[in-house]
Amino acid sequence: MPKLAVVGAGWAGCAAAVEASRRGHQVTLFERARTLGGRARAVELNGALLDNGQHILLGAYRETLRLMQTVGIRETDAFLRLPLQMRYAPESGGMDFIAPRLPAPLHLLTALLRAKGLARADKLALARFSSTARWMGWRLHTDCTVAELLERFDQTERLTRLMWRPLCIAALNTAPERASAQVFLNVLRDSLGARRAASDMLLPRVDLTTMFPQHAAALVEKAGGNVVTGCTVQAILPAAETAQAGWTLQSNGDDDASTQHFDAVIVATDPGRAAELLAALPGAPTLPVFEYEPITTCYLQYDASIRLTQPFLALLDDAKAGNWGQFVFDRGQLAADQAGLLAVVVSASAQAIASGKDALSAAVARQLAQALRQPALLTPRWSKVISEKRATFVCTPALARPAVETGLENLFLAGDYVASDYPATLEAAVQSGVAAVGLIKT
Repeated sequence: MPKLAVVGAGWAGCAAAVEASRRGHQVTLFERARTLGGRARAVELNGALLDNGQHILLGAYRETLRLMQTVGIRETDAFLRLPLQMRYAPESGGMDFIAPRLPAPLHLLTALLRAKGLARADKLALARFSSTARWMGWRLHTDCTVAELLERFDQTERLTRLMWRPLCIAALNTAPERASAQVFLNVLRDSLGARRAASDMLLPRVDLTTMFPQHAAALVEKAGGNVVTGCTVQAILPAAETAQAGWTLQSNGDDDASTQHFDAVIVATDPGRAAELLAALPGAPTLPVFEYEPITTCYLQYDASIRLTQPFLALLDDAKAGNWGQFVFDRGQLAADQAGLLAVVVSASAQAIASGKDALSAAVARQLAQALRQPALLTPRWSKVISEKRATFVCTPALARPAVETGLENLFLAGDYVASDYPATLEAAVQSGVAAVGLIKT
């Protein structure tokens, strides 16, 4: 049975560990933290397990959904599945766009015809964008920014503000003025341009560690593998320096240091740590230095009677007015024990968080009170701001991303930063882990 080391138990590492176990490898999964999940993990807040950031997954996340099924997770237990929508509070002056459960592309056409808050010019612009992108095969000869693409497609100012900008920031965590148009089109191709179910939005009912990494670890151990937390892999030694073919890992945990031999290694850490591990290996690639953008989630606990009209709503963000929130989620509609808890997401949040977490929390409460016309939202019982400072790389046009292959036999990279059609998403991470396992030579 081939022995595989997976370094890092984020979603990429957990995906690799599950896929490798399924294919008959003996897996050891190393994680230096105590909690599995990497940048998509559970944290404890006021006695409740919440996520370090509120997420939305898509029906297009085929590999993620496949592996979740592999580890025994039922989708109905893990998610609330909603049709594609962009819905603002009725009083906010936004729009109301929701796709019915009809075959593609009728679901989008019907949603467009029924959409409220969009003028005829806005609807024609959206139809023009969709038809032109399909005709182009969702491909650009030369990548450009999303802002340039929207201008090229003659998108209206209102449609850009209410739909394209929030979609771009949510998907790529990068402002349209800097974001890759090709990557944005890739996301739209696999959601808006695919079957109807691919465009569905999946809202987590359980915390992200429970959702997949915890079950992944259980499957690995059931298959005869090991999951080691609180353990840092300090070095990977090339085969030339060992008595056997393959790789030797030197690690350091709470109790003692150890040296173990493996036939193959998948480095599924963040790119900075991966670069450190590869630096000592002759012939290994030099990884690019990425620019990062934070994602911030503000949790606000209110009386249990507070409830949104939908499980989540879009918000009109306006930096000049101090309105930073882009989406608000009603956790009470997702988990029975979280009534009155609202989660407000601020993507690409470097500017929003600059004045401090307390200032942002107060600003978000004001924004909610104004948008939802509920003065009671000004004074939550408690609030907590969680900012993942290196949530994703800034997804700019023609960004160079490393391959899964390192050029060294049976040593691979996995993570949401490796070459992919997608931006830094859970699906990109999972796909990379599965791809790495598929390249192992036995």
